[in-house]
Amino acid sequence: MDEKDFTEVKVSSKEIYDGFILHVREDQIKLPNGEDSSREYIKYIGAVCIVPVTDDGNVIMERQYRYPISRVITEIPAGKLDDYDEDRLEAAKRELREETGYTADEWIDMGLYFPAPAYSDEKITMYMAKGLHKGAQDLDDDEFLDIIEIPLKDLVKDIVSGVITDGKTQVAVLKANAILNS
Repeated sequence: MDEKDFTEVKVSSKEIYDGFILHVREDQIKLPNGEDSSREYIKYIGAVCIVPVTDDGNVIMERQYRYPISRVITEIPAGKLDDYDEDRLEAAKRELREETGYTADEWIDMGLYFPAPAYSDEKITMYMAKGLHKGAQDLDDDEFLDIIEIPLKDLVKDIVSGVITDGKTQVAVLKANAILNS
């Protein structure tokens, strides 16, 4: 099968919105067929997410209210990078400790996840953490969440049945399950 070049080439770029977390751009581009077009997209610093698995096969989860969707959801620990150059593993260790109080002896890099590549450059690095040690949470002043444990096998069922709706949680938990049960 012949490989086609689907590359779109940026001709110019302008900032539409410069927020604290999100930055929106509009680029004028050349399509692969030579025609002109434009792309609006969100630039985001990036994030990490963690599937913390206890020795007895439970996953440490968080329940928190998510304002954009006006509901409480259950998800794995995660957080944004402090800057573009931050070491992603160090960010994952920080987020796990701050949000849950846990630290881990073993970290497994499960790769990248692009949650919305049609309109954002956000990339999330997924980790699995094992050999957990409980400590004290260190939440930010604007963070309110409950920590719960769910058996991995039940969590997989909840993902498949639609109970767990967060995309990064779905992908990372299913990858962790595949790694642990291969």
